[in-house]
Amino acid sequence: PERVDAPTEGGRYRRLFEDLPSLEPDERALHALGRRGGPADMGVDGDEPDASVPAGWPFFGQFIAHDITADRSPLGHRADPEQIRNFRTPRANLEGVYGAGPVGSPYLYDNADPAKLLLGPDGGDVPRNQQGIALVGDPRNDVHLFMNQMQVGFIRLHNRLVDRLREDGVPEAELFEEARRAATWHYQWVILREFLPILIGSDLTDQLLDFGADLYRPGDDPYIPFEFADAAYRYGHSQIRHTYRVNDSLGPVPLFPDLIGFCEVPAERAVDWSRLFDVLGRPPAQRAKRIDGTLPQSLIALPQAISGVDETDAYASLANRDLQRGQSIGLPSGETVARSLGVEPLTTEQVALAEYGWSVETPLWIYILREADALHDGDRLGPVGGRIVGEVLIGIIEADPESFRSVQRRWKPTLPSRDPDGFGIADILAPPD
Repeated sequence: PERVDAPTEGGRYRRLFEDLPSLEPDERALHALGRRGGPADMGVDGDEPDASVPAGWPFFGQFIAHDITADRSPLGHRADPEQIRNFRTPRANLEGVYGAGPVGSPYLYDNADPAKLLLGPDGGDVPRNQQGIALVGDPRNDVHLFMNQMQVGFIRLHNRLVDRLREDGVPEAELFEEARRAATWHYQWVILREFLPILIGSDLTDQLLDFGADLYRPGDDPYIPFEFADAAYRYGHSQIRHTYRVNDSLGPVPLFPDLIGFCEVPAERAVDWSRLFDVLGRPPAQRAKRIDGTLPQSLIALPQAISGVDETDAYASLANRDLQRGQSIGLPSGETVARSLGVEPLTTEQVALAEYGWSVETPLWIYILREADALHDGDRLGPVGGRIVGEVLIGIIEADPESFRSVQRRWKPTLPSRDPDGFGIADILAPPD
């Protein structure tokens, strides 16, 4: 559903594997895979299959997805066609935080200090109008509590940078743009140096950063492949836990309906990020669920406020929606993509759908999830999923003329880190004192 993950909405989309044939399964059999009680339903009994990675990473992945699929025109009537073209090009540039900037989205900024972004009255929520609607650059960043609090974390990052640059004597006229650039580069650093190594492996990340992509070569016209948006990058749905401990007093509770967004966030619901990401000096965070092809009950039966249908409807299942997206866009099977990459396809036993009556090749989304489980114990993506996700995310950043990879390739974070291994997401969301 559009309000849960990254829809193919806005930006530019086309096939990555244009010459591969579409998988054409029976639609009724396809829906059986994602229904309650089907192979994609984790159920509510038994132990939750934890991975080794912290539980916050799928939410950071969702934050990135919203960022690169945003599509709004900058600066209102002042924008020229070239500005609009660039703004609609997929970029990892925190558009959901900055909107169209102080001129195009003035409601996001502080009248008393225009270089800074607004927060809610107590500083723990996004700003809202009198009806409680979030004033944010992307309404999807208020869909649930973790997304809301991540938005708050990046607003605080920008405002922290404004204070620091002001102390360094940066002229007021340059302050906003300098802080925006610094925040964006720190964010891009986390994507390239922390998020991707965890998700696709350090070896593949380094290979792509050092030698470039084999498949995704957009040149000056980056796009979002359907294989990425409607299959590979939906891996995070299988990382969602059945329940979360949010802070010392809240939890364990499921993501939906307990942590649904689109409402004010009181102080007692503030996320303690050390429970979602490992923070030096604090106990280990909760772990994400294994990427294994199953989803928790909160995603198999989405609340009507999210899905738009009754919880008993087939399309209340996010798994069914993911499968239908791949079907409607005509994606190839996972085995077909594997063969095109020179990768040995998974066996029937590894895919583990035959016992449910599935007799054709595997939908790309499920294949990528099963691949992660079979080859990496559900901790990270395998060769098909990892290649698609890594090439696209790195390619989008490499193609951005304002990214640190384009402007100052050897740049490194300037903000302090509590971790001797380097700056990371914890230093953004739970900064050192």
